[in-house]
Amino acid sequence: MKKHGKKVLSLTGILGLTLLLAACSNKPITSHSTGIWDHYIVYNCSRFIIWLSNIFGGYGMGIIIFTIIIRIIILPMMFYQTKSMMKTQELAPQLKALQKKYSSKDRETMQQLQIEQQKLYKEAGVNPFASMLPLLVQLPVMWALYQAIWRTAQLKTGTFLWLQLGHTDPYFVLPILAAVFTFISSWLSMASMPEKNSMTTTMTWVMPIMIFFMALQFSAAITLYWVVTNAFQVVQTLVCLLYTSDAA
Repeated sequence: MKKHGKKVLSLTGILGLTLLLAACSNKPITSHSTGIWDHYIVYNCSRFIIWLSNIFGGYGMGIIIFTIIIRIIILPMMFYQTKSMMKTQELAPQLKALQKKYSSKDRETMQQLQIEQQKLYKEAGVNPFASMLPLLVQLPVMWALYQAIWRTAQLKTGTFLWLQLGHTDPYFVLPILAAVFTFISSWLSMASMPEKNSMTTTMTWVMPIMIFFMALQFSAAITLYWVVTNAFQVVQTLVCLLYTSDAA
């Protein structure tokens, strides 16, 4: 259920981001832009991507390197998330026993169940909210990236391979890759779980489909960020699984 909750939270966050992006200002971002968000975050994000683009030979490569840097920065949180998730999976039998013991749906029983679950998490050193940390970091990054691209003419009209970064992918290659990498990452995570349920299996297949259709609405720059970050997630998951297997 924790894994399912994380996926639902991710989709909710992405849908919320879609609505947020739709309401974004189209005013060009410059060194004269004011406000903490525009001047210090969006403008500097734009300058940083352009700087990377000049070094690595193109705006697309600038976005790819920018994405990898962000993933490296949040890597400790991702490992903490993975470690916490594995500990939670180990607690699954005990959590199931508590749910069976406190199966009544009255308020007092449900409160006692929450108390016992929190006690179990605390004793095991598990933070049930650890899975939210990377998402909370990445959503503002995606928002800042979108605005940096959309509000900087140099980036908005920039190209990469067949893509115009400020527009959607005309051949749907990036949305397909985003969905594929999402599926592989979800499948690897599910395969490592000692206990599986129909909800988890369903989400493993449904989430990539939803990602594909949502990615169709994003500019190529955002979808490129999405593809790279999901590909990075696949590699990270494989490394974590191999490390766990060797440690066992």
